[in-house]
Amino acid sequence: MQRTRFDDMACSIARTLDVIGEPWSPLILRDVYVGIARFDELQRDLGISSKVLSERLKWLIGHDVLERREYSRRPPRHEYVLTQKGRELCDLLLVMARWGDRWTAGTSGPPVLYRHHACGQIGHVELHCSVCGQPMRATDVDVLPGPGSEENMRAGAAGD
Repeated sequence: MQRTRFDDMACSIARTLDVIGEPWSPLILRDVYVGIARFDELQRDLGISSKVLSERLKWLIGHDVLERREYSRRPPRHEYVLTQKGRELCDLLLVMARWGDRWTAGTSGPPVLYRHHACGQIGHVELHCSVCGQPMRATDVDVLPGPGSEENMRAGAAGD
């Protein structure tokens, strides 16, 4: 079955899903983020086939989310590290974890806790406006066409 590509859509959500929109990629990122960085460790932790893991790692490297680094020459061995792009995607994973902790954790509670480096306290991610600092949820914003929207792209092409 061929995977649907979303990278040509004028939508940042669709483009992000094109990179990490199948279930294994966010889990691979999660593991690399917490220090599970070698192929055999990833395969063991995720219970994923080597074929699928190889394909996902190549995809994530090709999209500059992970970098493959040699840690042993004899025998040749590699580990995977997050790029800047990959570290920023982990911010998205923290938002997903917050939602999952609230809606899917059940009575046992969250499977992991997050200690904030700056204050040393256990907390969770909260979205705030980059301008005023106020909480920012989907119900607090209006969605407007941006400079890369299809509407603005057509208007720019018509003016050329």
